[in-house]
Amino acid sequence: MSRAVLPVQSTRSVGLKTMSKGAGRIGVIGGGIVGLAVARELLARNPGLNLVVVEKERALAQHQTGRNSGVVHAGLYYTPGSLRSTLCQAGGRMLRSYCADRGLPFDQCGKLVVALDDDEAESLRSLQARAVENGLTNVRLVGPPEMAEIEPHVHGVQGLHSPTTAVVDFGRVAEALADDITRSGGTIRLGAEIRSLRTMGTGRTVRAELDDGEMIFDWVVICAGLHGDRLAISAGDEEQPRIVPFRGEYFELVASRNDLVRALVYPVPKPHLPFLGVHFTRHVDGTVSIGPNAVLALAREGYRGRQIEAATILELLRYPGFRKMARTYWASGLSEVAGSVSRRLYLRRAQRYIPELKPSDLGARSAGIRAQAVDRDGRLVDDFVVHRRGSVIAVRNAPSPAATASLAIASYVCDEFLDDLPLNNV
Repeated sequence: MSRAVLPVQSTRSVGLKTMSKGAGRIGVIGGGIVGLAVARELLARNPGLNLVVVEKERALAQHQTGRNSGVVHAGLYYTPGSLRSTLCQAGGRMLRSYCADRGLPFDQCGKLVVALDDDEAESLRSLQARAVENGLTNVRLVGPPEMAEIEPHVHGVQGLHSPTTAVVDFGRVAEALADDITRSGGTIRLGAEIRSLRTMGTGRTVRAELDDGEMIFDWVVICAGLHGDRLAISAGDEEQPRIVPFRGEYFELVASRNDLVRALVYPVPKPHLPFLGVHFTRHVDGTVSIGPNAVLALAREGYRGRQIEAATILELLRYPGFRKMARTYWASGLSEVAGSVSRRLYLRRAQRYIPELKPSDLGARSAGIRAQAVDRDGRLVDDFVVHRRGSVIAVRNAPSPAATASLAIASYVCDEFLDDLPLNNV
C-alpha cells in the first residue's frame, strides 16, 4: 500500500494537443508510472511511433504513483522465480541508473525488518533464506546491539538488514518519464476519461469511448490501475481477476520527531495475512510516515473513509471472489478497521517497534488506495498479471513493487506482448 503524499501537479503543458478521431495508432491508458514507462519503452524501440498516453486526471501520477511511499524494494518477500521477484530486482537496477542519468534523488538507506518475539525471529530466518534464494546475498540477520546501531530507537529481539533497499520520489520519476515521451514525439492527453473499449472488425482496431467522443487505435495497452479490470473486461478480456480497493492510512511524524527513524523499519510479514502491516518510512525529503493499515474501500478512489460508490459496492457483492475473500479474512479486516477508527490503537501498534512514540508525535493523516486483484476463488493474486486479447494488452495486476519494477515491467510487456507487432510501420 502506498503512502498518500501531495499528488504530482504538472507545472507545464504536457503534450496537450487535441487528438482527432483516428489520429492515435497506439494508445497507452493510464498516466501512472507503469503506463508512462511502457509508453517510453515503446517509443525508444520504435522511433516515430504515433503514440498517445491517455490519462483521465488533469495531472499525472494522481493515484497509486503519486500516493506512493517511494520505497525501491530489494525483493526480499517475493516468490523466487515469480515476475514480482525477477522484475523487482531488474527494475530496481534500472531505476537506480535512470535516476542517476536524470539527476533524481535515489537514497539507498537500507531497511530493517524487525522481529518482536521468538516466533517472529524464526520467521525472520525463513525470510532471509528466501532473500538468499532470490539472489540477495547481502541481507543479514542482526541482534539487538547491531539493531541499535542501525535504528537506535527501535526495539526487537532480532532484525534482518537489507542494505540495498532505497527510497525515491516516484512522482518526480513519472514526470521525467513524461518528459522522455514528449521529447520522443509521443503525446500525453490529460483530462480524458475512457469509459470503455470496444474491438472492431477483425479485432485489430480498438474504439475508445470518452465522454466527449471517441478515439481509434490499432493497439491499446491498459495500465489503468484501480480501473484496469473494468476497461479490460469492456475490451473482451476475461472476468477475473477483479480489483478490490483497499485504503491504506498513514500518519506523518511531526518534524521534531523525525530523528526517531533513520531509514526504513518494517514488520515481519505474516503469510496467513493479506497485507504487511504498519511500518516506518523516511522519505527523500526527510519526512517520516507511519503506516499503512489496510481497510476495504467502498469506492475505487475512496481516499476519505466515508466515500461510498454504489457501482463499486455492487461489483464487490456480485463477485464470488470477493465474498470468498471476505469469509477468509474477516477477522483481520475487523482488526484493520479498529486501527482506522482508533488513533490510540494505531499508535499502540506503532509503539511495539518504537516505544518512545507519543500521541503528540502523530501529525497529518493521509491515505492511498491499493488496487488488489482477487481471483474467483477468493485468493489475493500474488504476482504481476498481464493479459493480451487481440490488439489489447491489459496489465491486470501490478501491486507493490510495481513502481520499483516499472521500467522492467515495460520491457517485459514489450518483449512478451508487443514484440511481434509491426509498430515500426505505424
